[in-house]
Amino acid sequence: MAKSRTELMVDRLRDLASGTPDIEASAVVSVDGLIMASALPANVEEDRVSAMSAALLSLGERIASELGRGALEQVYIKGDKGFVMLTSVGEEAVLTILVRANARLGLIFLDMRRAADDLKNLV
Repeated sequence: MAKSRTELMVDRLRDLASGTPDIEASAVVSVDGLIMASALPANVEEDRVSAMSAALLSLGERIASELGRGALEQVYIKGDKGFVMLTSVGEEAVLTILVRANARLGLIFLDMRRAADDLKNLV
């Protein structure tokens, strides 16, 4: 039996985490704030992640545009326990990842962009 789009997205998120051990969790969220697929720990509420991701992406796009920075590529937040990073997945979704504090960000950005490109075909 063929896998659904959601199952294929979850598989890609799991591949992202297994190929990059510094990525602790990830999710694909619609721009409307609905979860499309996730590989989040049990203690993380999908609804909160999806709503905050959509709001942050929207705000980031507006800031980039209004301040003349061009099209938004990514948003990241650094906390003392790690990073939250977002990047668009086409026009309809955002990829959100949680990353360890000591991660090598260059590799994370590269892997995240590749995953977003793959996910764009599934959204």
